Amino acid sequence: MGHELKKRLFAVASRWFVTFSIVILLTTLLLLATGTPPLEAYLLLIKGSLGSWNKIARVLQVWIPLTLCSCGLLYTFSMKLWNIGIEGQVMLGAVGATAMLKWLSPYFAPSLCLIAAFVFAMFLGALWALFAGILKTKGGVNEIFAGLGLNFVAQGLILWLIFGPWKRPGIASMSGTEPFDYSLWLPTLQSLRISPIALAITVILFIATVIIHKYTRWGLFFRAVGNNPTAGTLFGLSPQRYTLLAMSLAGIMAGCAGYFQVTGVYHRLIPSISSNYGYLSLLVVMLANYKWKPIPFIAFFFGCLNVGSIQLPLILKIDSSLSGVIQGICVLAFLCAYRWRLRNKG
Repeated sequence: MGHELKKRLFAVASRWFVTFSIVILLTTLLLLATGTPPLEAYLLLIKGSLGSWNKIARVLQVWIPLTLCSCGLLYTFSMKLWNIGIEGQVMLGAVGATAMLKWLSPYFAPSLCLIAAFVFAMFLGALWALFAGILKTKGGVNEIFAGLGLNFVAQGLILWLIFGPWKRPGIASMSGTEPFDYSLWLPTLQSLRISPIALAITVILFIATVIIHKYTRWGLFFRAVGNNPTAGTLFGLSPQRYTLLAMSLAGIMAGCAGYFQVTGVYHRLIPSISSNYGYLSLLVVMLANYKWKPIPFIAFFFGCLNVGSIQLPLILKIDSSLSGVIQGICVLAFLCAYRWRLRNKG
């Protein structure tokens, strides 16, 4: 038993060592090719993301939607579904939260409005995910194409709302809708722009996802039907039913992320409310090898890259999109290390 454990730990450590070696090597070559001193760029990334409590709080702002979307993708990936539409589900969650706050705030207390917005955001996120699920189960439309199409529709809906029914009084601009009253903001820690409520709910939903996957029948059935739909049918498990259930749970998580973007970060609806966190969470889950354990750490690492890269154009005169390049290299390096390990086992 002890020998097996050591063998597994060594395999995990060697995989991550190879991954980060490739990432560092390729990123360093990229920086040298652009004439940028690599060591200075790495120090700026670290200092820009972890150099103060305020910067760590901004990293956690990114960590919250990334972790929520990644949790949602665990449900759909366990069913072998590529839920590309999670980006649009975040947007619909944000639309739902904004709608409730705008419609209810004149008549009800702010706390009730925030609760209603939370519920409606998750409902709209789940409904948007169900559209893709129904198109797949009833219409035979691949979930990738359905998800991408719904993402474009969601983006169009947000632009129409910002420039149409929800435009600012006398003006409509890309800066978004009229900011909400301060009473409709989620409370934040003193001097830090991070909501402890958002943080706590994210941790709770992550733990709930782990429990569902490890200790409940749903988790077992998701894996069983995902791995072998035919065998699942023979045991009385409906692939269609579990496809819709997995999509709904993913939509709930994404809707929750959209709610926190509106009430805890931007305090209004803006065109880029999702900040591409849905797409980024796909990379997080792939890098985690579709397992729950590494997700919080990888999401935090990606958050550091996003926040730390803001310093790069200001000081080194290089584009902040470098963080996206590093994230892509991380996933490619992990896939190379994974294939290498499978080949050695074979």
